[in-house]
Amino acid sequence: MLGNNRFHFQLQLKDSSIKLKSDIVTSGAAMPEDKFYFTPESLHLKNSDFKGVRTFAGQIMHLATDNILIWSSSAGDSVRADITDVNGPKSIKTKADILKYLKGSFDLGRKAISMVTEKNAMDMIEFRGRNLPRLDLAFYALTHANEHYGQMVVYLRMCGIIPPPTVNER
Repeated sequence: MLGNNRFHFQLQLKDSSIKLKSDIVTSGAAMPEDKFYFTPESLHLKNSDFKGVRTFAGQIMHLATDNILIWSSSAGDSVRADITDVNGPKSIKTKADILKYLKGSFDLGRKAISMVTEKNAMDMIEFRGRNLPRLDLAFYALTHANEHYGQMVVYLRMCGIIPPPTVNER
């Protein structure tokens, strides 16, 4: 039983999600429009293999789409009809629209996190052909977003940009 820790774990999930959203959204906004579709492949670095990696915009679209897929499963919501794969709707292309889509994915996460309780945290939720506890889905969503945030940071630095969260911590 989670007992008296219910509030604590839900607060931790919420706080982690808020911080992660801030870090990711500010980092996404920091990439200039003319570099938003940057990929390290274009640098032709010696002894590297970046062939076919996602662009910066592609990283954000994938992260946001997986957020939507994970959080929708956790909350019991249906998924937008224009999401046909993990890379998101093909109609979303501009920096402004991509960042709006990203923010919306974290809003869905806030909703799903608010629905996690002591009674349902261990309920099994079907996700990608597996049954996982609702709480595991929340941890997976945050971990996955953090992984892509790390990739976004590398892309920003390859473009000579210090990620805003790093600037703010100095």
